[in-house]
Amino acid sequence: MTVTSTHTADSFRSVLANERNHGVVVDLPTDKGGDDLGATALELTAMSLAGCISTIWAKVATNSRVDYRSVDVEVTLDQANGASTFTDAHATVRVDSDADRSKLERVLSKTMNACPVGLLFERADVSIGTDLVTEPALEAA
Repeated sequence: MTVTSTHTADSFRSVLANERNHGVVVDLPTDKGGDDLGATALELTAMSLAGCISTIWAKVATNSRVDYRSVDVEVTLDQANGASTFTDAHATVRVDSDADRSKLERVLSKTMNACPVGLLFERADVSIGTDLVTEPALEAA
């Protein structure tokens, strides 16, 4: 995989691109001198973790023949004691499904074992806790 970052002087904004022609802007918030035109690179890693969990969930659930209507992932990351990077992460995975909880828990376990972004976090000694919230009738809410 090859990615690029193009930065122009007089700003903190960079345009990132991959070899499949997808791009994203990273920037600093205004209180740090940026123009707030995109997430910071560190925020993007957190967003990547949430996206990885939901994408791998979909793949694992499909392969396991576990039906669901939707999955929402909320990731909270901590920077303990003023650390410059994340020290702990917690993912709340909300699933709208009529499947047995035990099946959904297996899908979540397989998801966390296969999510490449999560594996990178763990290799960097960032532990990731998870909670599974099953909501069989989200549409009634």
